[in-house]
Amino acid sequence: MKAITLVLAVVLVAAGCSAAPSAVGTQNPAAVQPLPAGATVVTTTPVPSVDGSCGDPKASYRPDAALPAPGAFESGSMMATIHQRGRLKVGVDQNTYRFAYRDSQSGQIEGFALDIAHQIARAIFGDDGPERLQLVVLTSAQRIPAVKNGDVDLVVHSMTANCERWKDVDFSAIFYEAEQKVLVRKNSGYKDRNSLAGKKVCATKDSTSLARIVNLDVTPKPIGMQVPGWTDCLVMLQQNQVYAISTDDTILAGLAAQDPFTVVEKDGIAPEPYGIAIPKDHVEFVKFVNSVLERIKADGTWTNSYNKWLAELLGPAPVPPAAVYKS
Repeated sequence: MKAITLVLAVVLVAAGCSAAPSAVGTQNPAAVQPLPAGATVVTTTPVPSVDGSCGDPKASYRPDAALPAPGAFESGSMMATIHQRGRLKVGVDQNTYRFAYRDSQSGQIEGFALDIAHQIARAIFGDDGPERLQLVVLTSAQRIPAVKNGDVDLVVHSMTANCERWKDVDFSAIFYEAEQKVLVRKNSGYKDRNSLAGKKVCATKDSTSLARIVNLDVTPKPIGMQVPGWTDCLVMLQQNQVYAISTDDTILAGLAAQDPFTVVEKDGIAPEPYGIAIPKDHVEFVKFVNSVLERIKADGTWTNSYNKWLAELLGPAPVPPAAVYKS
């Protein structure tokens, strides 16, 4: 993988573990494991997005008849602005193993989502060399503000397109269909979602997964534990500070690959269709990105990338998600 310019928007701090000191003449008390930095109990219940309030949240803007040649963009378009700048600013994750993660050997952020970003850069510049991509590492909570503030041109992340988010950003056509599931320890006794009743369940702050978990149709409701990044959830599961982690199967499969004592349960909670987030008022750029997605789905690039990064974790490549466009 070629080197890529990195701009870190967040630094993930690994939580250390320490045992409480023992008193003279007494038995050692149980070790107290500190929570990862930024981990808190959800006290205000987030309201899940009501899909359908904006029509079909998976429906994007229909691309023009042909993808323009690199650099041949209408003056004033977002593509022309990016081309003139010389680099595409992309918001990404670095903690979703094989989907978008920092490789421990190369130090570079790689994965399925990064391949999508490279294809968009190649369509704009004619190449996707190291100087063409400026990656901005974002947590789930930072994604929409980064798009709205102009810190990034787009976000290629495990980001679900829903009606609530359409108020703040536009979305491309769906580039991946994930599903929210549950990760637990192998000896947890989990049977179905009712096993989560009254239990602590971890998810990232401002994620669709967190909103669904604290509103899950079980009694009593699960106790939501919110963290900045998914690796923090894995630390909490390993330290018995939460009963389960719930989020997209793409994320959970990567966590399970890092800890053989965990398992992703088969029953699903909700679909998670991933779209590329793009600033409002740039429909021309949304259409351009959709043209790129249509091309890579049709010519085998999407499937080849899936097989390279995700097949080992998630099984054989599915048919790429069909685009849905606004009428």
